[in-house]
Amino acid sequence: MEFNHRSVLLQETIDYLAIKPDGVYVDGTLGGAGHSLEVCRRLGSQGRLIGIDQDGDAIAAATERLANYKDRVTILRGNYRNMFDMLGEIGIEKADGILLDLGVSSYQLDEAGRGFTYRTDAPLDMRMDQRQSLSAYDVVNTYGRDELFRVIRDYGEERFAANIARHICQEREKKPIETTGELAEIVKESIPARKRISGGHPAKRTFQAIRIEVNGELDALKDSLDSMIAHLNDHGRICVITFHSLEDRIVKDAFRRNEDPCICPPQFPVCVCGRIPTGHVVTKKPVIPGEKEQDENPRSKSAKLRVFEREYGLRPRREQWQHADRSAQDIEG
Repeated sequence: MEFNHRSVLLQETIDYLAIKPDGVYVDGTLGGAGHSLEVCRRLGSQGRLIGIDQDGDAIAAATERLANYKDRVTILRGNYRNMFDMLGEIGIEKADGILLDLGVSSYQLDEAGRGFTYRTDAPLDMRMDQRQSLSAYDVVNTYGRDELFRVIRDYGEERFAANIARHICQEREKKPIETTGELAEIVKESIPARKRISGGHPAKRTFQAIRIEVNGELDALKDSLDSMIAHLNDHGRICVITFHSLEDRIVKDAFRRNEDPCICPPQFPVCVCGRIPTGHVVTKKPVIPGEKEQDENPRSKSAKLRVFEREYGLRPRREQWQHADRSAQDIEG
């Protein structure tokens, strides 16, 4: 099956990256290279794009799609959480822009054998990097009841997590749960019939939760954002597209913390903790797809784009405010 993925918020992301022809840009979730192709089209001969993905199918597809720009493209296989270790190995310390388009790709959802979706019956897998050992089969069949409850509750925000975990454990005592169809049916039977009427497929949240656990998605995001911001050049930008509230909350909090890292009590007139902002949030509210994109690509409906810009030479926020107050007084005087 051809690796096919419709890039969400494509034009908005490219605009916010503010691409410089001679800049260095990193796509940490390369996928089908939709965003990367548009970056390459705006780079000059001295510009450079580094694409990173852990999915071998994505690497193959992106290599072919970016073939016309191979003189300025480097593609690496790995997890974006190791981005700057990987970049250091090829002599790159800083970037002018970083892009993350999180979640599962259209190809991964549509390729039944990957086991990401509840819509077709396939072996339980859900590994984005098929070189890793942990799969959805392992989570479903070996995690204890309390562990399953935690995963489904925390990563799926599923109100019936306890009941679903109990039913999974009961069913796997009879025989291993081997396919997505079997799991989807167990989840469906764990949710009261009157609650299945609205909110989409009853297994949606559970499948999301297990996928996140298998691939360590939230930990990768939490562990990476501060480092990515630190490795941006002055006025470099990081653009992150999320698809559910858990991811979006992590991004929002990380950007806010980097904009205002001060931990001094509110009553202190100036900052004494010495924590320096690293830049500012460009998108005070997340950017969402327009109606046209949502109609053409229903999977885009939950997408949110947030953007942060790195700035060097900043002072603690309260000193900035105090300086601004003095400047205003000088002008008035």
